[in-house]
Amino acid sequence: MILLILGVLLWALAHFYKRLAPAHRASMGDKGKGIVAVALVVSILLMIFGYRAADGAVFWGRHSATVGINNLLMIAALYFTSPGPKKGALFYKMRHPMLTGFLLWTIAHLLVNGDVPSFVLFGGLGLWAVAEMVVINRAEPGWVPPAKGKIGKDIMFAAISIVLLGVIGMIHTWLGYPTFG
Repeated sequence: MILLILGVLLWALAHFYKRLAPAHRASMGDKGKGIVAVALVVSILLMIFGYRAADGAVFWGRHSATVGINNLLMIAALYFTSPGPKKGALFYKMRHPMLTGFLLWTIAHLLVNGDVPSFVLFGGLGLWAVAEMVVINRAEPGWVPPAKGKIGKDIMFAAISIVLLGVIGMIHTWLGYPTFG
């Protein structure tokens, strides 16, 4: 469980670094991007190995209703993490579509994974996403939304999100985590 907790903390710290120590981060120039990228890769590895090795109480598991809700939330999560909201006509005024999609991803996974390691991983990452939105809003209050796009972009990215869910579902099933009913 320690590796999992360290992975979530490193993920959050690497993302907050620019906001917590802007002068130090700026002084590093492009080299800082590489350091942050390495920290993020290490955090992902820690989370993967920590989650797979972690053990804890199970409070709920997969249920046909939660699997269906999970899959619908995942389509929305994939859409919001795509360029669709910024290039389309429906959600172009949404300030944090990618973080919103990430938060939906964590909620979707918590619906079907009710064990302590999942609370740490998905709950921790969900809290990070909310905190990141708050920190960005405070640091950059004068945000201006992009120009309104075309509804065709929304439809295209929604269709791509459905296809991606199928691909991700096949990969999850191949790894031993069936995603479809």
